[in-house]
Amino acid sequence: MAFFYENFIAGGAYLFFLRSLGVTLLITAFGLLLGTISGVILCILSRSPFRVLRAVSQIYFLFMGGTPILLVLMLFYYVILAPAGTSALVTSIIAFGLRSGALLGEIMKSALNSVDAGQILAARTLGFSRTGAFFYITLPQAIRFGKPLYRHSAITLLQDTSVVGYITVNDLTRVVSNMGSRTGNPLMSLAVGIVLYLLLSSFISLFFQAGKRRSFAARVVAAKGTSAVKAA
Repeated sequence: MAFFYENFIAGGAYLFFLRSLGVTLLITAFGLLLGTISGVILCILSRSPFRVLRAVSQIYFLFMGGTPILLVLMLFYYVILAPAGTSALVTSIIAFGLRSGALLGEIMKSALNSVDAGQILAARTLGFSRTGAFFYITLPQAIRFGKPLYRHSAITLLQDTSVVGYITVNDLTRVVSNMGSRTGNPLMSLAVGIVLYLLLSSFISLFFQAGKRRSFAARVVAAKGTSAVKAA
């Protein structure tokens, strides 16, 4: 109890933890948003009829998806964004966002490819336009397929933010590490860090679970498409 008071309450120490927690959540949230946007763009490019655009997406997937996040982070901080004087926090968001875009783009590709082509054909037979078939048949099922992977990517992104301390960002991991150095009790500080990250990961899982149920309209349309396929 004395350890908790001395390191979390006394002298307003809890304010440092709250700020570091906010930094971690900020990088995770905006990194995931940027990653989703870039992932959609990459997914569109990968399905383009133009070979050059498909090649660009494949190179991006290979480079960003195959390079460790710490090296990507340092590349942006010390090389790409250094001339612009971009802050370490903004650099972290950009680096994590663009790298997660490669991972999320692959998830989106797999999700779209998982939808049975026969259902799309049946939807066109029922009178759906190409766009209508995509939004009412392909997209709802792709979202259902990709949602667990997307949730896992969000949790992985949260955990990966623990390396931003290398570019002087005071995130949760760095504050926990400093606490261990200051108190000389690394075991307790590590335990605190683990518990906090577990709570944040659980929060993300609960957030995705809240939207688990598919909309009634999407279920009806998908059922029509499935029935038409069986009838055919």
